[in-house]
Amino acid sequence: MPPSSEVERRDNAAGPRIGVLALQGDFREHFGALHSCGATPVPVRRIGELDSVDGLVIPGGESTTMSKLLEVFDLLEPLRKRLRDGMPAFGSCAGMILLAAEVLDTRPDAQHLDGIDMTVRRNAFGRQVDSFETNLDFAGLTGDPVRAVFIRAPWVERAGPGVEVLATVPDGPAAGRIVAVRQGNVLATAFHPEVTGDLRVHELFTAIVRAAA
Repeated sequence: MPPSSEVERRDNAAGPRIGVLALQGDFREHFGALHSCGATPVPVRRIGELDSVDGLVIPGGESTTMSKLLEVFDLLEPLRKRLRDGMPAFGSCAGMILLAAEVLDTRPDAQHLDGIDMTVRRNAFGRQVDSFETNLDFAGLTGDPVRAVFIRAPWVERAGPGVEVLATVPDGPAAGRIVAVRQGNVLATAFHPEVTGDLRVHELFTAIVRAAA
């Protein structure tokens, strides 16, 4: 008899099961966006829940706290393994930090997932008071520019040769800084697409999950 997770996927007509890491941060907003994209969002706090999903969203929040909670809930190594095995993942803001191969300006005991060959600088744009919005040209998305909300956001200082740069800051002191990338099935943004009502980034990720499944 097939595993229960396979039965659930087969019987689920609503779309792919996409987990949202629900340990800390703004995971609720991602639930609504994924549901609107035709996916079935699933909260992930335990290994069994991680095993049951076709892809995973790592939300914004506090990256060092989230890395500690991954250890507390025994999810760190299982999540690294699933990423190595090709599971699609999408990280926004703190999620981008956690998906990096190297993180600058973080605590020495903070963990990361090595999901994308990139170096990310934590809190690169400054403190909470330096949060801002701007319009981004986002490679692969049609229509108007993406309205991007940056809240204590990181940026990518180094993107490896296999990493596709999807968006950069268009102007201002941070002009040219990389704020959206993709490597294989793994997508990351320094901004929060879940808070604007624009579903295109979540639609892109849902399409990645469907293709991988």
